[in-house]
Amino acid sequence: MPRVIEVIDKSRGCLNECVDALSVAGFDPADEESLHNAACHLRRLGNNPDFLADLLVDELKASLEADSAPPSYGPQVIMLSPPGHGDFFLRANIWPSPDEHMMRASGSDSFVYGLPHDHNFHFLTLGYFGPGYWSDYYEFDYESVAGWSGEPVDLRFIERARLEPGKIMLYRAHRDVHRQLPADSLSVSINVMHASGAQAWLDQYAFDVDRSTVTQILNHGSAEALIRIAVGLGGAEAIDLAHRFGTTHPSDRMRLHAWSGLASVAPDVTARDEVWRAAGVCGSRLVAEEAGR
Repeated sequence: MPRVIEVIDKSRGCLNECVDALSVAGFDPADEESLHNAACHLRRLGNNPDFLADLLVDELKASLEADSAPPSYGPQVIMLSPPGHGDFFLRANIWPSPDEHMMRASGSDSFVYGLPHDHNFHFLTLGYFGPGYWSDYYEFDYESVAGWSGEPVDLRFIERARLEPGKIMLYRAHRDVHRQLPADSLSVSINVMHASGAQAWLDQYAFDVDRSTVTQILNHGSAEALIRIAVGLGGAEAIDLAHRFGTTHPSDRMRLHAWSGLASVAPDVTARDEVWRAAGVCGSRLVAEEAGR
């Protein structure tokens, strides 16, 4: 399960101090000193019960004056620092209870409740407000998984636990799996997210914990959509690029999308079957299993 980080610090910090400190020191979850430093600044920020409400009020006032909504805000996620600047960003997440109108109106799927999944990035999380969401925690061996739909995987159940107020946890990329369950009442968590250039090419999975199988790859990049669009629009160069991506691209996920694009423009069933037969011997287990289906 995620690693619990014990930090004893009663001092109160502010958002700017936290962002500035991490901008200088960075956030490397694989380095214990860097991890402890980030956890300490997250703890101080979490000790400030007013910063998030003050931030929301200030942003709402600004949006009224500008006659536009703040672009970095969503129904569940509040960006506290912009991504793309260094190896981290901060965000706050809102976790409704079953009694909340937003939950009744939108359903639990809108808040990723009940979906067992891992992450393709490390992040620290702190229970900031409310009792916190519950999770069923599992672990798995990422290196043994190819990612095809229905693939058996050894999911080891660890425990059911709650992100309690003040609790800091490190979710470990490609190891920790959790199925989030609704908070008993409205709750908020604060995250320090690790970011890297390779992250988009690292797969994130959803699981069926009852069958211990992979159900799907959750993360998809713009390049995968672009190769399918390029092939769909036609042209010999796009077809040639899709063939090269399908056989040599270092990302199995990109290979699969290249073959899917080629199959989508096949003129008939026979031609489509030929595309998938070629895909099945391209050297990727993920593609081979999906092609066989």
